[in-house]
Amino acid sequence: MNEIRKWFGVTAIFTASVLAFTSMAATAQDRDGDHHQQYQHVLLISVDGMHEADLVNYIKKHPGSTFAKLVKHGVEYTHASTSEPSDSYPGLLAFATGGSPLSHGVFYDDTYDATLYPHGSNCMGTPGTEVTNFEALDWDLTKLDGGSAPPGVTFDPRNPHINPANLPLRKTASGCEMVWPHLYMKNGTNTIFEIIHEAGLRTAWSDKHPAYEIVNGPSGVGLDELYAPEINSTSLQANGFPGAPSTDDWTADPIYTRTYDGFKVKVVLNWIHGLDQTGTKQVGVPAIFGMNFQAVSVGQKVTVAMEGTSTTRGGYLDAAATPTKPLEKSLDFVDASLGQMYDALKAANLLHSTLFIVGAKHGQSPIDLTKLHMLSGSSNAYAHADVSDPATLLTNNNVAVAQETADDVSLIWLKNHADTATAVSILSTDQAGANSTHIQTLYDGATLQSKWGNPAEGRVPDLIIQPIPGTIYSKSAAKLAEHGGLAADDTNTLLVLSSPKLEKKVVDTPVTNMQVAPTILKALGLDPHKLVAVQREGTQALPGL
Repeated sequence: MNEIRKWFGVTAIFTASVLAFTSMAATAQDRDGDHHQQYQHVLLISVDGMHEADLVNYIKKHPGSTFAKLVKHGVEYTHASTSEPSDSYPGLLAFATGGSPLSHGVFYDDTYDATLYPHGSNCMGTPGTEVTNFEALDWDLTKLDGGSAPPGVTFDPRNPHINPANLPLRKTASGCEMVWPHLYMKNGTNTIFEIIHEAGLRTAWSDKHPAYEIVNGPSGVGLDELYAPEINSTSLQANGFPGAPSTDDWTADPIYTRTYDGFKVKVVLNWIHGLDQTGTKQVGVPAIFGMNFQAVSVGQKVTVAMEGTSTTRGGYLDAAATPTKPLEKSLDFVDASLGQMYDALKAANLLHSTLFIVGAKHGQSPIDLTKLHMLSGSSNAYAHADVSDPATLLTNNNVAVAQETADDVSLIWLKNHADTATAVSILSTDQAGANSTHIQTLYDGATLQSKWGNPAEGRVPDLIIQPIPGTIYSKSAAKLAEHGGLAADDTNTLLVLSSPKLEKKVVDTPVTNMQVAPTILKALGLDPHKLVAVQREGTQALPGL
């Protein structure tokens, strides 16, 4: 509270009393849900794959960078953790819902659900199906936007680039229902986009698949605009790379990915200017908007990247996270893009009324390439090919696996929950012996249920395996790193909240990306407790603000 100057006599006493009473009343109102708007807009950016170490190293080398500018007037969280598993899908939902898979039930973009039916089944037969909330839902992967319905074919005008025939199905009292991504979340979990939209404010988001319409929330209408060019589309030749192989998608080389991200940057700039994504219609600046960058993630992964007229690898040069040239160029591109956004906000006199948040849905593992181990039979030139697939080990020992989703984590759904004890025995025996599966931690039973929920309900994996860090359950010769796991390289991501109104502060207290959601609502003067996951998990706003 500001110092009250001493005047004289009764006037001074009366004035001080009024000020004290007003302060106490305001505090009580805030506790009771009277939320005071601090900003008119929030710009949320996810630099997928970017670690806190990347931020520190980049600012040290580039003290005049946009990253440095944001940190100079911002709060930097050095021990921020993304979702577990650290996949992009639950990673985004951490930002959007304030919750974990325990609340929303979304573990990956590629999962299994024992209660749903395969697309095209008309809810007939035995339930249980893979749920493919990624490019597999699109109409046409030769198109940048994921394609559109052929003439005369029914589609959802709110999600024109998703083919309804590719959706899983749910049996209901009224029949057989298509499960759109926004209907896949469980327990009534809603999103910040829904709450902000319900308050009469504009919302917009850009991401890598049309399936990221999941942030619409269960209402299906949380977003006023979604711009989601398909990153796995083979559309390079028609969009700036006429000489590219026809089979390449936008992840084949960081050069491609930077161009792809540039499409989304242009749309964000349109939103800052109060235009729609096409740049042709004045609609007003969204209260919440933003995008994810893919260039850093791809730069961390690729074994072969173009560098001028020659090729080199991506990833890091050492365990201290010194980037290779392709990764460094991707970091430079992101920094320059953030600079464009910063300058556009300043030119539009929006800088002081906008909270600029930069985080990451996930990190990437391993940073130290000497730790890379992959499945036996891999021809990856940088990996030790000496790992056994846990699902294969179970299958070879007569335990039926419904699905394994594996990157540098293994999520295993069994066909029969009663086989869990047998599966645990098989994997534990291997871990205690040769450990061909490179298991560091095997989650099952009560430990798994307390953290992620009950597998018997059909959505939660029966087993979750965190391998020895550096292990990737893949034979790919094209990747140096992956995400999805629970190790530090996957989960310790950058997180900076910036505004000219803020003084530089470093918070070393551990925080999670889930805390971004209630923080955004509070910044906009809305009630964080309207988020179902915030109520369920007790998610607090970020400290230090």
